[in-house]
Amino acid sequence: MSSVGRLVVIVLFEGVDLLDVTGPPEVFALLRRETDDATGYQVLLAAETTDPVTTSAGVRVLPDITFEEVAGRPIDTLLVPGSVETDDRRRVRALVDPAVVTWVRKLAGRTRRVTSVCVGAHILAAAGLLDGKRATTHWSTAQQLAAEHPAVEVDADPIFIRDGDVWTGAGISSCLDLALALVADDFGETVALRVARQLVMYLKRPSGQSQFSVPLEPVSTTRRIEDLRHHITRHLDEPLTLADLAAAAHISERQLTRIFKAELGTTPSAYVESARVERARHQLESTDATLERITTLCGFGTTDTLIRAFRRRLDTTPMEYRRRFRAVPD
Repeated sequence: MSSVGRLVVIVLFEGVDLLDVTGPPEVFALLRRETDDATGYQVLLAAETTDPVTTSAGVRVLPDITFEEVAGRPIDTLLVPGSVETDDRRRVRALVDPAVVTWVRKLAGRTRRVTSVCVGAHILAAAGLLDGKRATTHWSTAQQLAAEHPAVEVDADPIFIRDGDVWTGAGISSCLDLALALVADDFGETVALRVARQLVMYLKRPSGQSQFSVPLEPVSTTRRIEDLRHHITRHLDEPLTLADLAAAAHISERQLTRIFKAELGTTPSAYVESARVERARHQLESTDATLERITTLCGFGTTDTLIRAFRRRLDTTPMEYRRRFRAVPD
């Protein structure tokens, strides 16, 4: 590594998402507090010109260097953020500038590791850098990515994916998770965990953890169902049978099932299980509670039921999940 650190080039263009640009450099900057290596990373913002770039937030960012100038340098990590537009029905669509795609394709040829943040994956795909690879993006544009680039195996669930020397991250704040993963790859997990604590992040989340959780699921337009969702969260350690839920909502079991399907796209029992898995995940990530204790707290009844729910929803076991995602203090 050179005396100025590993060169990270972040691609800039008009309308780019601001956090995609500013989040990873914050992670890389904090690395110097947590390691004896005085160099770490050198971050350069590159654009077609050095004129200020206006981000989607309206904040102007000043590039350090042009694409043409940086193309003559060996790059350790190329980081490609994204940009979206929203129509009058609040539908989100990723934007791709052909000129940016051309430069990304050219710069990738001089880069050890190519990464995208959020909908930046659409730019990598347009450049042909994701063909034959598994990739993620923000959940709101995953269908667009799959439709426009059938050679890409799109997985909208993980917060980031590594496929060889290409890394793709999911939406918005997961740019921090992706940057921490790059730090872990370069400097080790222990250093990355210390950086995560500097960021006051609850957990450094490795690849494979879902970008979805129960609180992020679609919100019902029915007040009664929203109240029932809160009731479920407060009483997860109780049986919560269909009859219990119908009684709490003051409607029939049949009507409850019909409303859940229409409003949330699932059944009451499946929703309860997902909420229990969500609570169990947090317990496994943040506590040393035994499986027996977690089973009781989350209302699974038996540890076998807990294990089956984890296999069904997360394709792993509770103990494997804890091993991968537990934030262990030094």
